[in-house]
Amino acid sequence: MRPVSTSVQIVFDCADPERLARFWAEALGYILQPPPPGFASWDAFLATMNVPPEDRNAASAIVDPEGKGPRIYFQRMDTPKLAKNRLHLDLNVGGGSKVALDERKARIESEVRRLLGLDAARLRTESDEHEYWVVMADPEANEFCVQ
Repeated sequence: MRPVSTSVQIVFDCADPERLARFWAEALGYILQPPPPGFASWDAFLATMNVPPEDRNAASAIVDPEGKGPRIYFQRMDTPKLAKNRLHLDLNVGGGSKVALDERKARIESEVRRLLGLDAARLRTESDEHEYWVVMADPEANEFCVQ
């Protein structure tokens, strides 16, 4: 009997959940997760739960508006990021191996420019005769690749 697939949620530990959620929503074409029904905002919902204003940025989440991708959750942690990620996201914007390498490079560089405008940082470019990708960092220095 084949196992049933399990849905996943990706979780980022971070210093500023709201800022990082907004960055990744823009980067991925996601949206901030809407507040529960009957509430105009998360702030209004959290106020009814008696969460003090200074604790309302403890978490945030983004969702794929088409419902295809996983929910991504951002939780505030007090400990700083000390080393390279053990897991990272690859943003596949180049079109894959069926697209000519020069065209893939152009698509990747266009996306890199857009992400730089969202406060990402370019760390380095990697390439060989068949592949091309750019290693970047989000506003809290989490590495990801644009390929």
